[in-house]
Amino acid sequence: MLRFAVHRPDQSGVFLPDELATLELGARLARALHPRLIIYLKGELGAGKTTLVRGALRELGYTGRVKSPTYALVEVYCLSRLYLHHFDFYRFKDPAEWIDAGFRDVFGGENVCLVEWPEKAGGLLPSADLEISLEHQDTGRIAHLSALTTAGTECLRHIIG
Repeated sequence: MLRFAVHRPDQSGVFLPDELATLELGARLARALHPRLIIYLKGELGAGKTTLVRGALRELGYTGRVKSPTYALVEVYCLSRLYLHHFDFYRFKDPAEWIDAGFRDVFGGENVCLVEWPEKAGGLLPSADLEISLEHQDTGRIAHLSALTTAGTECLRHIIG
């Protein structure tokens, strides 16, 4: 069971001792998702960003292979109630690549956008509703969750239960 440390209504943290805990955080995230959410996923290589997305997708009923979209830039999952776009901008060398890739129309519609490496797109991305930062700590990870909008605060409230 995950134990969240609530710092403020718009911030929380949780220690993730292993992959199963990261998958559980992803499952909790999935239960809080709704159309139009933009979620930034931050952390070093190997911090667990794609594992978190895998946990969310499994909770939403997706049984296929979940891979990092590092080379494809985006993986799209059409689920019963959501169109989930999983982005990875790690390979961007210039923020303008986000515009050149034609992703502008994906953000702001009925889609849910989970974005790894959002900082690589500079200030061109729409603002996030929720930001999840993962970092190595001891033998596990710590996740810092920050709500940046009213929709993000509602999402965070559902995640921490």
